[in-house]
Amino acid sequence: MSKILIRGAKVLGGEVQDVLIDGETIAATARPGEIALGGPGPSAEGATVVEAEGRILLPGLVDLHTHLREPGREDSETVLTGTRAAASGGYTAVFAMANTFPVADTAGVVEQVWRLGREHGYCDVQPIGAVTVGLEGRKLAELGAMHESAAGVTVFSDDGKCVDDAVIMRRALEYVKAFGGVVAQHAQEPRLTEGAQMNEGVVSAELGLGGWPAVAEESIIARDVLLAEHVGSRVHICHLSTAGSVEIVRWAKSRGIDVTAEVTPHHLLLTDEMVRTYNPVYKVNPPLRTERDVMALREALADGTIDIVATDHAPHPHEDKDCEWAAAAMGMVGVETALSVVQHTMVETGLLDWAAVADRMSFAPARIGGATGHGRPVSAGEPANLTLVDPAYRGTVDPADFASRSRNTPYEGRELPGRVTHTFLRGRATLMDGKLA
Repeated sequence: MSKILIRGAKVLGGEVQDVLIDGETIAATARPGEIALGGPGPSAEGATVVEAEGRILLPGLVDLHTHLREPGREDSETVLTGTRAAASGGYTAVFAMANTFPVADTAGVVEQVWRLGREHGYCDVQPIGAVTVGLEGRKLAELGAMHESAAGVTVFSDDGKCVDDAVIMRRALEYVKAFGGVVAQHAQEPRLTEGAQMNEGVVSAELGLGGWPAVAEESIIARDVLLAEHVGSRVHICHLSTAGSVEIVRWAKSRGIDVTAEVTPHHLLLTDEMVRTYNPVYKVNPPLRTERDVMALREALADGTIDIVATDHAPHPHEDKDCEWAAAAMGMVGVETALSVVQHTMVETGLLDWAAVADRMSFAPARIGGATGHGRPVSAGEPANLTLVDPAYRGTVDPADFASRSRNTPYEGRELPGRVTHTFLRGRATLMDGKLA
């Protein structure tokens, strides 16, 4: 389809406009009825018309934290299934974490993932390179070579593991500074979390499960913002989860330190009380925290202390979750439900409007990760990376409907608001009327 006319959408939740897509770009935006199917002015002659009354038009969503599992764990997810899931959730770009098999610690592996994303075409895939060889925390990976590769890596992370050695972390921050890169830290002091199974607190004590203290996260964040200040580099905090972490990041920003942070949808909604079910679908890293933490995270996302929402989409096959709690893998799928959870926790509570959602889920993550062409205004001349949302929709989450290869969602059977109906990647529909193109 060379031309698409989106008619009567609320752009960023505000003014009702018609938006004309011609090829890969937005050709025109105008008040309803001003873009004609023929005649003078911007012409939509021959266009496919999408009736969007009552719907919200956003820039395509960008996820700075996705696990696509390929290469090595294609039983969980592949670049194809993961990007199909992302398109279903309104994403036009995802950043793929490095903890694959083999680890994405060389130019060859990151280029493989990048090319797979280009071949499949459901959304852009930007690989994240490992900070250390094999995620082992002992020797810096080929950061420069990955940056100079066809994949053009700018974000580096050992996510799944913490870069706990302060000297290695300092060297990584110094190295990426040379080309404007960023180190995304999985903040988890390993000695403080040995044997940990859930958040350390009242619930863990009552259940007799090994506790995961908040200080294990907070101590690493405190160290790393000071290191970033010392070397004048950028650090990004992955899946921030505690009220104390919020205060450290807030302090660091007030000091002028170049730090950004993300929160996951599940940490905006779920608490450690869910672990009382012993259902491993609620086992995640970092763990679900307390109601106080959840409220602090929501407020921090609203006031900008936390910059973005990132899914930490972590697919696992059935056998890795359908087992006793202690043996279960950590992680939840998230790209297909993220926007609904944000609408539920942030929009319907009055903490964010849709323009702010566009910032936290598109503009800011694209800026942090350097995703060229994404997180752009919905205006003429911009790339047609767009997401159309029906905010009035209410539905029960059924993982059987997921495009992801895995089904480990904590929201099964829960009613959530909102539904992505259309996703456009450079003017091409990847999702049309709720169905993958």
